[in-house]
Amino acid sequence: METLLYKNTQISYSDSGKGTAIVLLHGFLENKTMWDVYVSELSKKNRIITIDLLGHGETESLGYIQTMEENADVVHEVLSKLRIRKAILVGHSMGGYVALAFAELYPEKMKGLVLLNSTSKEDSSERKKNRDRAIKAVKKDYETFIRLSIANLFSEENREILIKEIEEVKIQALKTPLQGIVASLEGMKARKDREFLLHTTTYLKLLILGKKDPVLNYEENLEQIKDTDVELVTFPDGHMSSIENQDELVTVLTSFIKNI
Repeated sequence: METLLYKNTQISYSDSGKGTAIVLLHGFLENKTMWDVYVSELSKKNRIITIDLLGHGETESLGYIQTMEENADVVHEVLSKLRIRKAILVGHSMGGYVALAFAELYPEKMKGLVLLNSTSKEDSSERKKNRDRAIKAVKKDYETFIRLSIANLFSEENREILIKEIEEVKIQALKTPLQGIVASLEGMKARKDREFLLHTTTYLKLLILGKKDPVLNYEENLEQIKDTDVELVTFPDGHMSSIENQDELVTVLTSFIKNI
């Protein structure tokens, strides 16, 4: 584990391998350990950086609202310390929102973008209400909120098959402090729509969706890449492609990196 200070807040990250720089950004209630399998595979030919986003893993919380822009600044701080000029960003769910914020704030740093079970669209009014409900729920019963939230990320069939893996995700999620959870929910709720980036940027972009994703409606999310050059990969399962479709995802990411 390596750390740096950003606004008096400890940021935890890892840096391994040599070659093209790939930044792997985890989702809500996750941390950089979600990428362990991918780091060991992808670092054979690339330089892989993983970062615990604000209020997650071993990175401290920063304020009541942790915006996607603030997280993007953290990513920039890490890349600056490592003297990395350009990188491919891979973001899972909330990590995708952070990657998009980074792409808007630091376009000169972008070499490629992968949105994994993520979207460039802002929250709908219904989704914003759900974020508020989630904030109340986690304040009322932290552990129950986390256990239910994690199980609901997988496709129904996989909730029965991947019991051990789901339990491990829950264990990692329970390391996320209450402040980090609330601040991230507020930050996701406040994020702006960045669909224009999929239409206007020239670097290679990839959208990976789960056909049975309980969080992001598959058909709705196809709309964002209509009339763009964004490549689409569809997996048959849920929101946790990194676990539900692990071998296939390693292959997809390896191929995408080779094309850049």
